[in-house]
Amino acid sequence: MKKNDNHRYMVLFENDKKWGFYINNIGNNKIKPNSEYPSKGHPSKYMFSWEKGRILDEYHLVMITKGEGVFESKATGEKKINAGDAFLLFPDVWHRYKPSKKTGWNEQWVGFSGNIAKAFMNNGFFSVEEPIIQKCNRTSMLNYFDVLFKLFHNEPFGYQRLASGICMQLIAESYNIQQSNNNDKYFNTIVGYAKHLMYKRIDKSIDLQKIADDLGVSYSKFRIDFKKQTGTSPLQYYLQLKIEKSKEILLETNQTQKEIAFSLGFDSDMYFNRLFKKKTGYTPQQYRKKSRQ
Repeated sequence: MKKNDNHRYMVLFENDKKWGFYINNIGNNKIKPNSEYPSKGHPSKYMFSWEKGRILDEYHLVMITKGEGVFESKATGEKKINAGDAFLLFPDVWHRYKPSKKTGWNEQWVGFSGNIAKAFMNNGFFSVEEPIIQKCNRTSMLNYFDVLFKLFHNEPFGYQRLASGICMQLIAESYNIQQSNNNDKYFNTIVGYAKHLMYKRIDKSIDLQKIADDLGVSYSKFRIDFKKQTGTSPLQYYLQLKIEKSKEILLETNQTQKEIAFSLGFDSDMYFNRLFKKKTGYTPQQYRKKSRQ
């Protein structure tokens, strides 16, 4: 293993390769504005110039946490890279990338290979035509990188095998982020429309099946997508809206529990009482008394 303060290049043994997913290299760099790029100190097979570019025989995930620059491959043409973006490098695909002279950038990367890695990357989830994944500067991604750096710094027994599992989680998380990014517009449309109707009909009942029908999706898909975006089901979200509204009424008026339940479209004041206590830990009257003390 070639060691440096900010990168590691592994000497791999046959047992490492038999595992089917193994790390070839890992590192991070802070490239200052107007600096030479790539920085020196890397093995010759990984070095490249902007003029000639490079072809690797392994996969890489490169994440930019600060600054901006450009990425180009035979499959994509030139693309702008912003802070928070990550991009994948595929074996046998010509590519090149560099930070802006004006901003530089902070980069971290992991290179990996193996039969399992190949199957993992070539099963249709990732594409050489769309290697850039936006909005990757999330705690989960940074934590996976941190764990990998610590493993290769400390080198505990079996660290390559442990690292392969962490790297797979890193790649899986990047895919989840990619899918989330691709579905943002859809999620915003479906959830925004549903929320609008819920607010509009907070004093009535609501037909969630009809909302799904109006959106042209099954209720099960509507429920799954709504929960993915909000963290809760459509029904529970709607009921929580009613509870929050009832809190306002309890504090701002002297309406009875029965009057509030009726004004918010509950079937009975007993059901309203049970739901309120379940959501808040207090009955409506206990909440009013406590909040007014």
